[in-house]
Amino acid sequence: MKAVVYQGPNKITLQEMPKPSLLEGSDAIVRITKTTICGTDMAILKGGVETVDAGRIIGHEGVGIVESVGSGVRRFKPGDPVIISCITSCGSCENCRRGLPSSCVDGGWILGNTIDGCQAEYVRVPFADNGLYKIPESISEEVALMLSDIVPTGLEVGVMNGDVQFGDVVAVVGAGPVGLAAVLAVQFFSPAEVIVVDIDEHRLDLAKQVGATVTINNKNNDAVAQILELTNGRGVDVAIEAAGHPLTCKVVQEIVGVGGRIANIGVYSQSAELHKESLWVKNITIRMGVVNTTTIPLLIKTIQSGKLDPSRLITHRFPFAEALLAYDIFANAGREQAVKLILNMDKASVIEAKVYQEDELVNLIVQHVMAQAK
Repeated sequence: MKAVVYQGPNKITLQEMPKPSLLEGSDAIVRITKTTICGTDMAILKGGVETVDAGRIIGHEGVGIVESVGSGVRRFKPGDPVIISCITSCGSCENCRRGLPSSCVDGGWILGNTIDGCQAEYVRVPFADNGLYKIPESISEEVALMLSDIVPTGLEVGVMNGDVQFGDVVAVVGAGPVGLAAVLAVQFFSPAEVIVVDIDEHRLDLAKQVGATVTINNKNNDAVAQILELTNGRGVDVAIEAAGHPLTCKVVQEIVGVGGRIANIGVYSQSAELHKESLWVKNITIRMGVVNTTTIPLLIKTIQSGKLDPSRLITHRFPFAEALLAYDIFANAGREQAVKLILNMDKASVIEAKVYQEDELVNLIVQHVMAQAK
């Protein structure tokens, strides 16, 4: 089968790999129909995730068709269309029973990390009864794919960890895919204002389309001053950090108001300073963590009711054969106006989001060749 394989820092290949087989009674083999690229995959590519070894099939988001199941799988059968959760959960360990499947002692985030992942024609899903969700006929595969990771992360790690309440003033710092997913999800709680901060005008425009009431371009580093002016010096009730950078970490600390909450979604590859000397007097709460994806069933219902449409986050579509080009596009997301990219296993799929001029294609090919040579 074809798969995207991590070969060490700054190198991935699209190559033939053995098709997975059932190893445990709780396993399922899923034929992938659509997958996508996550910011965490880019961190892996850069060598920033030490648990990922060379030779690993990467990717932790996918939808597909169940091909076979182990003897212990009860909820799924061959032919079922399913969402693959990015989190693997045994359902019985202490952490799972405490409602923290992301910290499962036999699972957590392992797909595309410590075991082979979803950027392949087939994937083995451990504990399938807990890690798969049936796709209703009323929901398209593309929309269902957004529930594999990104939308539950925005909801659970951003909005719910931030304890957003009716009438709150909420700021989302970082309008990447997960930040925009948080903007979508926060609408469920009817905040008074949703302020989105970024330095990319295209993403700020998209933030307005999915629910932001105010957008601020922080290219001049004046977002804090603007937010304090907008809130009459009070600051925001909830500050959601969705970029994973020391500078954005500093921003959320400076804009959170008395009694406010900071929810950290961003994944940090370097240390970020926490200014306790100024935060402690504000009586704030800081929460962070890994998505559990326990909200997937509820999100399916909200999509079916027409109250949620995560398809607005999809900007590009590629056939799986062009996966390496898709990585190049995602690595230059600002220039390419890319948010979520769909990789289709259907060989007839074409790139739909943008028509490239000859010089642009040449430039992308040169970039890919240079990256492979490193």
